Amino acid sequence: MRIAFMGTPEFAVPILTSLIEKSRHEVVVVVTGCDKPAGRHLRLCSTPVKMVAESYNLPILQPDCFTDPLFLERLASYRPDIGVVVAFRILPEEVYSIPPLGCVNLHGSLLPELRGAAPINWAIMRGYTETGLTTFSIASKVDTGNILLQEKVGILPEDNFDTLAGRMCSVGSELVIQTLNGLEDGLVHPVPQQGKATSAPKLTRDICLIKWEKPAHHIHNRIRGLAPSPSAFSSLGGKTVKLFSSALWDSANTAPPGTTTGFADGMILVQTGSGCLGIRELQLEGKKRMTAVDFIKGYPLPVGTVWG
Repeated sequence: MRIAFMGTPEFAVPILTSLIEKSRHEVVVVVTGCDKPAGRHLRLCSTPVKMVAESYNLPILQPDCFTDPLFLERLASYRPDIGVVVAFRILPEEVYSIPPLGCVNLHGSLLPELRGAAPINWAIMRGYTETGLTTFSIASKVDTGNILLQEKVGILPEDNFDTLAGRMCSVGSELVIQTLNGLEDGLVHPVPQQGKATSAPKLTRDICLIKWEKPAHHIHNRIRGLAPSPSAFSSLGGKTVKLFSSALWDSANTAPPGTTTGFADGMILVQTGSGCLGIRELQLEGKKRMTAVDFIKGYPLPVGTVWG
């Protein structure tokens, strides 16, 4: 089948690469986000998907507006049989109806669980021990289309967003190819979503802000689910501190939430609303990321120091 691939971030790259190198299908055009200024000098940077597409000399479309007649005409001109969408924007019907077989989306959860923009982050933040991936047919309402295939993925206690997303990319690459093969061979048939839907909303600054009155396990999962980016954060002395790694710590301390209670096992210990949390890796505003051991060498934290 002829494929129009649509995606932007790093998560979509292994799926595109697998379609090009390992599948029997042909990627005929890639649709991705526009170049954006980045870095100190605000130079225009290509999306990760665009860079891969360029390396394979694939045609690339970067529309500002999905309903632009010129974009729609150009997309249709490549005569795709099907669209494959991974970590991309919401598509209007004008786009997903162009391929005769519609568009298949790869979503990072077992739908209808965790519909929304950040399913992998929220699976960790909510303390799940298992999540998965779903391929489904795109419909007018976001993440509600008929399911094609699903695959479960375990969440390890030491996982953060980065490690879990990496494993899910590998599983997702195989799942997309199986889905396309099954559709072409008549072995995969869409079925409606069943069960209670839950949400995985877009990550905001308020979601990333650590609220120390919450239990230690809640904060620990929040740090895991947001690491390494956009990262959970708190404050010390009026400066922002990003938190990348933590562990639960047994303690009978009754200090107020957000109070530094000591240093042990290479961690800064902070009291929460229920239990104590050890901070292993962090980054003070204007400084580099470092271990807690290195951090306190340059920024001593006496017992009683309060985190914002």
